[in-house]
Amino acid sequence: MGMLRPLGIEGGKEFKPDAATVATLKQAATETHAWLVASLDTYITPWWPDSHWSVPAAPVGPKTDFRWQVADYFDVDSRAIGLANWFGPTAKLGSGSFYFGTYHDSGGRPLRGENTYRLHVPAKVPVRDFWAFTVYSKETSALFRNSPRATLDSLDKTMKQNADGSVDIYIGPKAPAGQESNWIYTPAGQGWFPWFRAYGPGKAIFDKTFKLPDIEAVN
Repeated sequence: MGMLRPLGIEGGKEFKPDAATVATLKQAATETHAWLVASLDTYITPWWPDSHWSVPAAPVGPKTDFRWQVADYFDVDSRAIGLANWFGPTAKLGSGSFYFGTYHDSGGRPLRGENTYRLHVPAKVPVRDFWAFTVYSKETSALFRNSPRATLDSLDKTMKQNADGSVDIYIGPKAPAGQESNWIYTPAGQGWFPWFRAYGPGKAIFDKTFKLPDIEAVN
C-alpha cells in the first residue's frame, strides 16, 4: 500500500486523480502490459532439461501457500508474471492438477498463429482423471474470440487416436485434411501459448519418467 500512496491511493480516502495523473496511469498500464507479455517466456522454470516445456512460473511462483517473501528480496516481478499467466500447483500426487506451458516449438521459435503445428501426446499419460490441452492468446492470456474449439482433452470421444493410443493434436489457422476433430484454431498474426493440464497427476510426471514431446512446426 505504501507504493500506492504517492498516487493518492490511501485507506479511508477517496481517490480523485487529476488529468495528468490519469494520463500517467494509462501510459503506465500500457507499458506494464507490454512488459508482462514480453516477459512471459523468461520467468519460467524448465521441467525437462532438453525440452521447451516448462512450469509456467518463476521458481518462487509455484508455492501452494503463495508466500510473498523469499530469502533475500521481495520478488514482485516474478509474482506479477506468475499471476498474469497463473499456475496451479498440486498439493499431493493423484489430486489437483499440474500444468505445463511453452512459448516455443521444437526448434526454439515462438509459436505463431499463422503457422500449423502438431503435438504428439503419448499413450497412457500418467493421470488419474484426464489430460487437457488448451490454447491461449499471448497478448491477453485469454481464449481466442470465436474459436470453434479452445481445448482438446482425453475425455473427448470425437478426438481420433492412433493405433497405439497416442494422439496427434494440430494447432493452426486451418485444420489439416481429415484432422478436424484433432484441431485447435489460432488466428494469423498473433502469438499463442498452450497449457497442458494433468488432472490427478501421477508419479511419472513428477519423477519425469513421463515426457511430453515438444510442439513441432508442420509448415
